[in-house]
Amino acid sequence: MNDSAGEGITWHCKRWEELGRDELYALLQLRAEVFVVEQDCPYQDLDDKDRKGLHLWAERSSAPAASGGRVLAVTRLLPAGVSYAGEVSIGRVVTAGEVRRSGLGKELMVRSLEALHDAWPGEPIRLSAQQYLERFYARFGFETVGASYLEDGIPHVAMTRPAGRP
Repeated sequence: MNDSAGEGITWHCKRWEELGRDELYALLQLRAEVFVVEQDCPYQDLDDKDRKGLHLWAERSSAPAASGGRVLAVTRLLPAGVSYAGEVSIGRVVTAGEVRRSGLGKELMVRSLEALHDAWPGEPIRLSAQQYLERFYARFGFETVGASYLEDGIPHVAMTRPAGRP
């Protein structure tokens, strides 16, 4: 999935082995920028799961991540058995501050669901959502399961989506 979508955005989806050093650096840089610095939440982002999944991201076409360009949105997609026993998962969902409320986050989710379906068809999906984003994920067919809980000091809810086409 290496295609452009208007406004100078290019999308990529790669397995760990396919990622270049500069691409990986740019993905991790955005994750740290938002999850650690902006949300003031020190946590262990590098958890060995990155090596087992797919990485989907959007970048400015004018400056690709492979050459040190700006990554604007990222998700990490994992097969069943990595984060959850019976479900594939979407995690590390993040958009850069300057593109929030532009529709890029919605496109990120649509593309994530498509990539999961292509890689692991027929699998239910689970994610751990920051509670304030519960309605956002519900728009994509996710339902809350269980009570809210703290993860790294931030209220979260578990959400699942049944198997099927995005």
